[in-house]
Amino acid sequence: METKKKNIVDCFVGGARSGLDICLHSTIPNVIFAFVLIQILNLTGLTDIIGTICQPLMILFGLPGIAATVLVASLLSIGGGVGVAASLVTSGQLTNEHIAILLPAIFLMGALFQYMGRILGTAELKKKYYAPLFAIAIVNALLAMLVMRVLLLFL
Repeated sequence: METKKKNIVDCFVGGARSGLDICLHSTIPNVIFAFVLIQILNLTGLTDIIGTICQPLMILFGLPGIAATVLVASLLSIGGGVGVAASLVTSGQLTNEHIAILLPAIFLMGALFQYMGRILGTAELKKKYYAPLFAIAIVNALLAMLVMRVLLLFL
């Protein structure tokens, strides 16, 4: 059986189509969801409540309490976490330094529920292992935020 070789233009166009598909069906909806979520939280006053409740924990990382909303959104989607962070920077509630501390956590625990559900469900892993796996990812994210805070003190 003979296979047809693709030229570089076909490869590029195929890759561009795949990238556009990912952007339109994954990235943009996640970012829009994050902006809508943060606006709902702002309008209902829940951001203030979350900020107040989480302030004692977030202060350990040099962050305002409101930064916890970024971490919560990140658990659902990396794009959502980035979108919430961007929204909070735009509104002046987070600074560039805060974002530098949050970014490693966004990527280390980003979309944790989404990906772990897909992977662990497919692998048919016993449910008793889910909590320790989630905890490890979250602890890694928190440690990364501490490391970033220390690095920022010296840079």
